[in-house]
Amino acid sequence: MDIVFSQDPRDFARRDWSALVTADPAGTVFHTPAFLKLYWEEFADLPDHLLLAFAEEDGEQVGAVAFERLDGTLRFLGGTEVTDYMGPVALPEARPNVAKELFAALARMDDWTEADLRGLPEDQPWLGLLTEAAAAQGFATEILDEQNGVAPFLPLPGSYDEYLERLPAKLRHEIKRKARRLETEVGPWHICLATPETLEAFLDRFVELHRTSEGPKGVFMQPGMEIFFRRLGEAFLPRGIFSLTFIETAEHQKLAGSIGFRFEGTYALYNSAFDRSYQPVSPGMVLVAEDIRIAIEAGCSAFDMLKGDYAYKYRFGAAPRAIKRLVIRR
Repeated sequence: MDIVFSQDPRDFARRDWSALVTADPAGTVFHTPAFLKLYWEEFADLPDHLLLAFAEEDGEQVGAVAFERLDGTLRFLGGTEVTDYMGPVALPEARPNVAKELFAALARMDDWTEADLRGLPEDQPWLGLLTEAAAAQGFATEILDEQNGVAPFLPLPGSYDEYLERLPAKLRHEIKRKARRLETEVGPWHICLATPETLEAFLDRFVELHRTSEGPKGVFMQPGMEIFFRRLGEAFLPRGIFSLTFIETAEHQKLAGSIGFRFEGTYALYNSAFDRSYQPVSPGMVLVAEDIRIAIEAGCSAFDMLKGDYAYKYRFGAAPRAIKRLVIRR
């Protein structure tokens, strides 16, 4: 097996590894070259910080990973603010050898002294494979808890009614009660999803709601971040991956919005915002329940709440999933 390195951002397209993302059970939308290319274009520091690595065997590309190098530190490309899962992808049978050969190749490079590798789910093989491969090269390794390193995860049944029946009675009644209360307070409401024609206007409203949020969330949607979100919608909505959902009243008032990714049978709840003046009637909570319904009706088998160990996520039956950080020193 050969490891080929590239610093050329054109290789996001020329060496498109999308097929490896779908082949690897650890692959998510965050591993796709399309997502990482957007991240690189919007948030990169300097062109020479990029490092793409491709594993080849018998002329076939069997593994890929994107890094960035900052002041002697090697990191997975993606950034923790907008990318929940990071790391390599490969054909399942090739993963052990990809990890081994990757670190053998990295050991021959002298432009990094530490690797700070984040976004690795504890329940996927890559964390252990990379740790073993680095240790085999004589590097010191340490597995740490990542900040906000819990991503509550919810397996989905075949119907929404079955999902509700699986919940403890208290949680089931709370979901139904909040939906009824919202209708009592604001009148009839419905769910609307962005289309290519409405995407721009829907994102305008989403950004507006986001900027009225309290605390760090309220300052998150800076102009550069807004551009990134708009580009995500433009790139992934036509592919059926990006979803922007709103609760809307009969008067066309959008009370709460959520952005999610539907990818390879998993719906990932990426971001959300709601009208603070309606906080007492919990439109955001009602919308999460509706997103779960939409995911089930779309045939998804899992609903990923992504990183952030917030109490509200467990009200929908999710279970904690640990996300780890692997630190490697030469």
